[in-house]
Formats: sequence, C-alpha cells, structure tokens
Amino acid sequence: MKKLINHPDAVVDEMIEGYAAAYPQYVSVLSANKRSVVSVRKHGHGKVGVVIGGGSGHEPAFMGFIGKGMADGVPVGNIFASPPPNPILEVTKTIDSGAGVIYIYGNYAGDCMNFDMAVELADMEGIRVETVLVTDDIASAPAHEIDKRRGIAGGFLVFKTAGAAAERGYTLNEVERVTRKANDRLRTMGVGLSPCRIPQTGKPSFTLGDGEMEIGLGIHGEPGIQRGSIVSADETADILLDAIRQELRLESGSRVAVLVNGLGSTTRMELLILFRRVDARLRELGISISRSYVGEYVTSLEMGGCSLSILKLDEELELLIDDPADTPMFVQMG
Repeated sequence: MKKLINHPDAVVDEMIEGYAAAYPQYVSVLSANKRSVVSVRKHGHGKVGVVIGGGSGHEPAFMGFIGKGMADGVPVGNIFASPPPNPILEVTKTIDSGAGVIYIYGNYAGDCMNFDMAVELADMEGIRVETVLVTDDIASAPAHEIDKRRGIAGGFLVFKTAGAAAERGYTLNEVERVTRKANDRLRTMGVGLSPCRIPQTGKPSFTLGDGEMEIGLGIHGEPGIQRGSIVSADETADILLDAIRQELRLESGSRVAVLVNGLGSTTRMELLILFRRVDARLRELGISISRSYVGEYVTSLEMGGCSLSILKLDEELELLIDDPADTPMFVQMG
C-alpha cells in the first residue's frame, strides 16, 4: 500500500482540515464538532436545509457537494463508516432556518441507525426532519425488494434534485416529494476492476484475478452478481445499460440524465469511451440525454471500475437537474 498520509488514524480529520483550508469561501467546520462541515452561505427564513452524508473515502462525495444548489451541510464519518448522531445533529441545528431539514443518504444499516437517532434528537430541539434513502443500486437486491437496495453513485443526482428544489423555495414536504421521485426514477449498476485499500488495514477490499471483472460490485467492495473475464468498454456499457433499461422501461421519446462515474483509479479516458457507447445506444433507441455527467462523483478510495446511473426525467426533474450549482467540487452553470 502506497498512500500520501501521516498516521492512518488521522486521515479523515486531516482531510477535513485541508478541505476547510482550501475552500473557506464555501465551507467551515463547526467548533462544536470537528466532523460537522457546513456551508458559509447565510439563508433567510424559509429555505429547507439539505443534509447529505456518509463515510469518508468517497470523495468528492460528500463534502465536495456543499454549496449553492446542492447541500447545506455534511456530517463526516470514518472511512466507509456512518457519521455518529452528534455531528449530524450539529449540522442540522446550524443549517436549519425554520423551514425544516431533509436528510439524504445511502441505504446502509449504520447510516440508517445514526441518522434516525439524529432525527429524534433534532425533534427534541424543535427541528422537523424528513428522510429520503437512496436505493439506486439494482445489483444489491431484486426489484420486488427495492427497499433493501444500497445507495451508490446515483445518489449524486438525488442530491442535485433536492438541492435545486430547496434553492427554488420548495417547502419541506415538496422537497421530500421530489427527492423521492428522483430516487424512484433512478437506477445504477457498477463494475469493479481492482480493489482499494483502507489506510488502517492496508488490506484489499476484495480480490480479483488479473483478467477478471465483477459486475454489480458495491462501493465498499460488497460482492456483485457476476464475476468473469474482463470484456471491452462497449460490452461493459451494454451490460450495465441493458440491466438499467429493463428496470426503468425506457422507450423512444424518454428523456434522461446520465452519470458515468469513476470509482477512484479509472481514467477519464476510459469513462468517456464507455459514455460514448451509452450515448450511441440511447440515440438508437430514440432516448434523449438531457444532461450528462462523466467523471468522479462518488468514489471508493483508489478502486478501479465505474458505474452507470440513469435518471428518467419528467418536466419537473429536468428543470431541477438543469438548475445551476456552485460547490467546491461540482459547478454547473445551468
């Protein structure tokens, strides 16, 4: 394992310090809890607060998406581990402007437990909180058990939708409604090529042979649904797209947002080659891409591989996805 770190146990706190020092025009770290990162923007009464979060190791998620049109605050967990309730609560108290707060995070047991505890604590503070779980990973559970699915890279599109809705002045009920709609119309599938190594252990998150790939691998190294010989970018794109199309029932005339996400060490060149195939296939099917994103949005340290996410748009979702955003690690001009 080769990593540019100091002490393995200090990586998360030192990362947060570096992040706050690099982007003081966007974020600050709360003195009440060094794992609570919030926007420096001040909102008047009535804007719904948007909290996203989860474990570290997924950068630029989640801290990188604090800013206009996205999140207002992020509680930061250890690597691949949920943040505890206290930093979640401190973020909630700081960003609440009286209109309530929405929590958006991936459907993992630790996150569900800790964010639910924070909801109870926030209620004791007189702050109303609603929660939407991201469940976009089609490989993690069958369609009839969608509530058991994990949240992976497609969560970025859910965050984008919620942040835009809050920025437009939607009420908490409306933000929750449109966020759930985005999650319901979103599907993701990934492929793993090589593991990552957590600094504290130095051990690979999974093992693959030199000529192998794994379809459906999770962003923490959770087992996928199929392992076999590595295939071409076009074949990989077809596997991912065909699985997603089947669930979303995409048909001619549909409009979509597409995310091709790198997991950490896959080059942008490779991601663009894969997107090229997705774009061509969708065009052949009469499906229009309204907005595309290619790059690293939700990573897994230095894991090799990528994922494909497709959000089936309606008029409302398309407007929200197209809205501008300004964060340290994601800027959209609209």
